[in-house]
Formats: sequence, C-alpha cells, structure tokens
Amino acid sequence: MPRQTATATETDRPTIVVLCGSTRFWDELTDAALYQTAAGRIVLSPGCNLKQPHPLWNSPDQADRLKQMLDTLHLRKIDLADEVLVVNPGGYIGDSTAREIDYARSLGKPIRYTHPADDGDSHG
Repeated sequence: MPRQTATATETDRPTIVVLCGSTRFWDELTDAALYQTAAGRIVLSPGCNLKQPHPLWNSPDQADRLKQMLDTLHLRKIDLADEVLVVNPGGYIGDSTAREIDYARSLGKPIRYTHPADDGDSHG
C-alpha cells in the first residue's frame, strides 16, 4: 500500500499567541482574546484574575501561592507560543508583564503591543 503524505492543510496549524498584561485590564485581555481568536489564532491567556474575589484565593497565603504558580505557568505559555501580544492600555507595563516581555525576548519570540509606548516599554 502506498504511503500517504499529509497535505499542507493537514499539517498547518494556526499561530499560537500568548496574551501578557496586567489583570487590572481584564476586560481588555478578554477583548484581545476575542479578536485574536476571530483572526484565527490559538490564544493562551491568563486564566485567573486574582483581583476579583474567589474561594481559590480567599486568604493572602492562598493568593500568594497561587500567584507564584500562575507566574511560572504563564512562562510555560510563552514557551508554547509563536508570538506575544502585550495588552497595555495607556502604554502601561507593570513589573510582572515586564518580566514576561524580557523572558519572551530571551527566547526570540515576536512581541506586539496593543498600545505601543513612545519610549519602548513604559513601566509603572
């Protein structure tokens, strides 16, 4: 029996984009995920908004442990992604997002911004 080879459409996969940004902009992150998905991309995004109350992070100890785990998990999402989209309304980039950007750069990942800052990265 002849060996069948995969066609280009069977082996192509959509671009995987990871969203980075402060969860204080949860609505903007959700909106970016919607637009990226509608553009045919696979979206990896923060899965928890620790700024909203939830039983999983009721106590400060629970929240601290979860935050550490989520920070590491997000780096693994960056590992999987083809590119990074920084959701940064007003050009804002906090410390966690800045670390994620630095990590993505160290891997050579392309980085896009929803709101490019005039001076590169605006930390605040």
